[in-house]
Amino acid sequence: MAVWDDILTADDRWVVENCGFGARRGFGSKPALAIIDAQYNFVGLRRPARESLEIYPSGIGERAWEAVDWIKVLLLTARHKGVPVVYTRALRSERDAVIDSFRRKRSPGATRVLHWRPEGPEIVEPLAPRDGEMVIDKKYASAFFATPFEVLLRSLGVDTLIVTGFVTSGCIRATVVDAASYNYNVVVPEECVDDRIRVSHKVNLLDMDLKYADVRPAERVRGWLEEWKG
Repeated sequence: MAVWDDILTADDRWVVENCGFGARRGFGSKPALAIIDAQYNFVGLRRPARESLEIYPSGIGERAWEAVDWIKVLLLTARHKGVPVVYTRALRSERDAVIDSFRRKRSPGATRVLHWRPEGPEIVEPLAPRDGEMVIDKKYASAFFATPFEVLLRSLGVDTLIVTGFVTSGCIRATVVDAASYNYNVVVPEECVDDRIRVSHKVNLLDMDLKYADVRPAERVRGWLEEWKG
Protein backbone atom coordinates (compact mmCIF):
# COMPACT_ATOMS: atom_id res chain seq x y z
CA MET A 1 0.00 0.00 0.00
CA ALA A 2 1.38 3.38 -1.00
CA VAL A 3 1.50 6.22 1.52
CA TRP A 4 -0.93 8.24 -0.61
CA ASP A 5 -3.63 5.59 -1.03
CA ASP A 6 -5.77 6.85 1.82
CA ILE A 7 -6.24 10.30 0.28
CA LEU A 8 -7.38 9.11 -3.17
CA THR A 9 -11.02 9.20 -4.17
CA ALA A 10 -12.39 6.39 -6.32
CA ASP A 11 -12.08 8.64 -9.37
CA ASP A 12 -8.51 9.57 -8.44
CA ARG A 13 -7.58 5.93 -8.09
CA TRP A 14 -9.04 5.13 -11.51
CA VAL A 15 -7.06 7.97 -13.09
CA VAL A 16 -3.83 6.85 -11.41
CA GLU A 17 -4.35 3.33 -12.74
CA ASN A 18 -5.32 4.40 -16.27
CA CYS A 19 -3.53 7.67 -17.05
CA GLY A 20 -0.49 6.02 -18.61
CA PHE A 21 1.99 7.47 -16.11
CA GLY A 22 3.84 5.78 -13.28
CA ALA A 23 6.04 3.31 -15.17
CA ARG A 24 9.22 2.21 -13.38
CA ARG A 25 12.39 3.80 -14.70
CA GLY A 26 14.55 1.72 -12.37
CA PHE A 27 18.12 2.01 -11.19
CA GLY A 28 21.03 2.76 -13.44
CA SER A 29 24.67 1.75 -13.07
CA LYS A 30 26.22 4.59 -11.00
CA PRO A 31 24.22 5.95 -8.05
CA ALA A 32 24.76 8.88 -5.73
CA LEU A 33 22.96 9.55 -2.46
CA ALA A 34 21.69 13.12 -2.06
CA ILE A 35 20.82 14.32 1.45
CA ILE A 36 18.84 17.50 0.95
CA ASP A 37 18.66 20.14 3.71
CA ALA A 38 18.75 17.72 6.68
CA GLN A 39 19.29 20.72 8.93
CA TYR A 40 17.95 21.48 12.39
CA ASN A 41 15.90 24.31 10.85
CA PHE A 42 13.86 21.80 8.83
CA VAL A 43 14.09 18.66 10.95
CA GLY A 44 13.20 20.44 14.18
CA LEU A 45 13.00 18.73 17.56
CA ARG A 46 12.26 15.07 18.19
CA ARG A 47 8.89 16.13 19.56
CA PRO A 48 5.34 16.59 18.20
CA ALA A 49 5.10 19.21 15.46
CA ARG A 50 3.40 21.84 17.64
CA GLU A 51 6.22 21.74 20.17
CA SER A 52 8.94 21.68 17.52
CA LEU A 53 7.49 24.66 15.65
CA GLU A 54 7.83 26.82 18.74
CA ILE A 55 11.61 26.51 18.43
CA TYR A 56 12.08 25.89 14.71
CA PRO A 57 9.24 27.55 12.73
CA SER A 58 10.16 25.52 9.63
CA GLY A 59 10.85 22.26 11.47
CA ILE A 60 8.80 19.10 11.05
CA GLY A 61 9.32 17.43 14.41
CA GLU A 62 9.36 13.78 15.42
CA ARG A 63 8.28 12.44 12.00
CA ALA A 64 11.38 14.04 10.47
CA TRP A 65 13.56 12.24 12.98
CA GLU A 66 12.02 8.95 11.89
CA ALA A 67 13.12 9.89 8.35
CA VAL A 68 16.59 10.80 9.66
CA ASP A 69 16.88 7.31 11.16
CA TRP A 70 16.09 5.79 7.75
CA ILE A 71 18.43 8.16 5.91
CA LYS A 72 21.21 7.07 8.25
CA VAL A 73 20.61 3.45 7.20
CA LEU A 74 21.09 4.40 3.54
CA LEU A 75 24.01 6.67 4.39
CA LEU A 76 25.90 3.90 6.17
CA THR A 77 25.18 1.53 3.29
CA ALA A 78 26.33 4.08 0.70
CA ARG A 79 29.56 4.71 2.57
CA HIS A 80 30.20 0.98 2.92
CA LYS A 81 29.68 0.45 -0.82
CA GLY A 82 31.64 3.50 -1.95
CA VAL A 83 28.59 5.29 -3.33
CA PRO A 84 29.11 9.08 -3.52
CA VAL A 85 27.22 11.09 -0.90
CA VAL A 86 26.32 14.73 -1.54
CA TYR A 87 24.68 17.04 0.98
CA THR A 88 22.93 20.35 0.50
CA ARG A 89 22.21 23.10 3.00
CA ALA A 90 19.75 25.95 2.53
CA LEU A 91 21.61 29.02 3.75
CA ARG A 92 20.13 32.50 3.75
CA SER A 93 21.05 35.62 5.67
CA GLU A 94 19.75 39.14 6.01
CA ARG A 95 22.25 40.14 3.33
CA ASP A 96 20.41 37.85 0.89
CA ALA A 97 17.11 39.71 1.24
CA VAL A 98 17.15 41.05 -2.31
CA ILE A 99 17.49 37.53 -3.79
CA ASP A 100 15.52 35.62 -1.14
CA SER A 101 12.46 34.64 -3.14
CA PHE A 102 10.87 32.89 -0.15
CA ARG A 103 11.06 35.79 2.29
CA ARG A 104 7.68 37.26 1.38
CA LYS A 105 6.01 33.90 2.04
CA ARG A 106 7.41 33.68 5.58
CA SER A 107 6.45 35.60 8.69
CA PRO A 108 9.10 38.03 9.99
CA GLY A 109 9.51 35.91 13.14
CA ALA A 110 10.18 32.74 11.19
CA THR A 111 12.70 34.56 9.00
CA ARG A 112 14.61 35.84 12.04
CA VAL A 113 14.87 32.36 13.53
CA LEU A 114 15.97 30.83 10.23
CA HIS A 115 18.73 33.40 9.98
CA TRP A 116 19.92 33.70 13.56
CA ARG A 117 19.44 30.46 15.50
CA PRO A 118 23.09 29.36 15.54
CA GLU A 119 22.62 25.60 15.18
CA GLY A 120 19.70 25.92 12.73
CA PRO A 121 21.68 25.75 9.47
CA GLU A 122 23.76 22.77 10.57
CA ILE A 123 23.13 19.22 9.35
CA VAL A 124 21.71 17.09 12.16
CA GLU A 125 24.38 15.19 14.05
CA PRO A 126 23.35 11.61 13.08
CA LEU A 127 23.90 12.51 9.41
CA ALA A 128 26.97 14.71 9.84
CA PRO A 129 29.18 14.71 6.73
CA ARG A 130 32.56 13.02 6.79
CA ASP A 131 35.71 14.59 5.43
CA GLY A 132 35.65 14.31 1.67
CA GLU A 133 31.84 14.33 1.36
CA MET A 134 30.66 17.33 -0.59
CA VAL A 135 28.33 19.85 1.06
CA ILE A 136 26.71 22.30 -1.37
CA ASP A 137 25.12 25.47 -0.02
CA LYS A 138 22.13 26.84 -1.88
CA LYS A 139 19.76 29.79 -1.79
CA TYR A 140 16.80 28.28 -3.63
CA ALA A 141 14.69 25.14 -3.51
CA SER A 142 16.38 22.89 -6.07
CA ALA A 143 19.83 21.49 -5.36
CA PHE A 144 20.58 22.18 -9.03
CA PHE A 145 19.63 25.86 -9.24
CA ALA A 146 22.63 28.23 -9.17
CA THR A 147 24.92 25.56 -7.64
CA PRO A 148 27.64 23.17 -8.92
CA PHE A 149 25.44 20.15 -8.11
CA GLU A 150 24.91 18.96 -11.68
CA VAL A 151 28.57 19.51 -12.59
CA LEU A 152 29.56 17.39 -9.59
CA LEU A 153 27.21 14.54 -10.53
CA ARG A 154 28.38 14.61 -14.12
CA SER A 155 32.03 14.60 -13.01
CA LEU A 156 31.35 11.50 -10.93
CA GLY A 157 29.61 9.74 -13.81
CA VAL A 158 26.37 9.45 -11.85
CA ASP A 159 23.24 8.27 -13.67
CA THR A 160 20.98 7.52 -10.69
CA LEU A 161 20.17 10.02 -7.95
CA ILE A 162 18.70 8.76 -4.67
CA VAL A 163 17.00 11.79 -3.14
CA THR A 164 16.43 12.01 0.62
CA GLY A 165 15.82 14.84 3.07
CA PHE A 166 13.42 17.72 3.53
CA VAL A 167 10.84 18.91 2.77
CA THR A 168 8.84 16.73 0.36
CA SER A 169 6.75 19.48 -1.22
CA GLY A 170 9.60 21.98 -1.42
CA CYS A 171 13.29 21.27 -1.89
CA ILE A 172 12.80 17.54 -2.45
CA ARG A 173 10.25 18.04 -5.20
CA ALA A 174 12.23 20.85 -6.84
CA THR A 175 15.39 18.74 -6.85
CA VAL A 176 13.56 15.68 -8.19
CA VAL A 177 11.96 17.62 -11.05
CA ASP A 178 15.30 19.13 -12.04
CA ALA A 179 17.04 15.76 -11.79
CA ALA A 180 14.46 14.23 -14.12
CA SER A 181 14.89 17.20 -16.46
CA TYR A 182 18.63 16.42 -16.59
CA ASN A 183 17.67 12.81 -17.44
CA TYR A 184 18.88 11.14 -14.27
CA ASN A 185 17.17 8.05 -12.95
CA VAL A 186 15.58 9.40 -9.78
CA VAL A 187 14.70 7.30 -6.74
CA VAL A 188 12.93 8.65 -3.66
CA PRO A 189 12.99 6.27 -0.67
CA GLU A 190 9.53 6.81 0.80
CA GLU A 191 10.55 6.77 4.46
CA CYS A 192 13.52 9.10 3.89
CA VAL A 193 11.59 12.30 3.17
CA ASP A 194 8.92 14.21 5.06
CA ASP A 195 6.98 17.45 5.23
CA ARG A 196 5.38 19.71 7.79
CA ILE A 197 1.91 19.02 6.35
CA ARG A 198 1.05 15.36 5.93
CA VAL A 199 -1.27 15.78 2.94
CA SER A 200 1.42 17.81 1.11
CA HIS A 201 3.83 14.96 1.73
CA LYS A 202 1.47 12.35 0.31
CA VAL A 203 0.29 14.34 -2.72
CA ASN A 204 3.81 15.28 -3.75
CA LEU A 205 5.09 11.72 -3.41
CA LEU A 206 2.22 10.54 -5.62
CA ASP A 207 2.94 13.21 -8.22
CA MET A 208 6.67 12.48 -8.25
CA ASP A 209 6.04 8.75 -8.55
CA LEU A 210 3.74 9.27 -11.52
CA LYS A 211 5.98 11.61 -13.48
CA TYR A 212 9.49 12.22 -12.21
CA ALA A 213 10.83 9.51 -9.92
CA ASP A 214 10.43 5.99 -8.63
CA VAL A 215 9.14 6.26 -5.05
CA ARG A 216 10.28 3.07 -3.38
CA PRO A 217 10.43 1.60 0.14
CA ALA A 218 13.69 2.53 1.82
CA GLU A 219 14.45 -1.10 2.56
CA ARG A 220 14.26 -1.93 -1.14
CA VAL A 221 16.63 0.92 -1.96
CA ARG A 222 19.01 -0.26 0.75
CA GLY A 223 18.93 -3.76 -0.72
CA TRP A 224 19.78 -2.43 -4.18
CA LEU A 225 22.72 -0.46 -2.77
CA GLU A 226 23.96 -3.57 -0.97
CA GLU A 227 23.94 -5.47 -4.26
CA TRP A 228 25.50 -2.64 -6.29
CA LYS A 229 28.89 -3.45 -7.74
CA GLY A 230 30.81 -0.28 -8.37
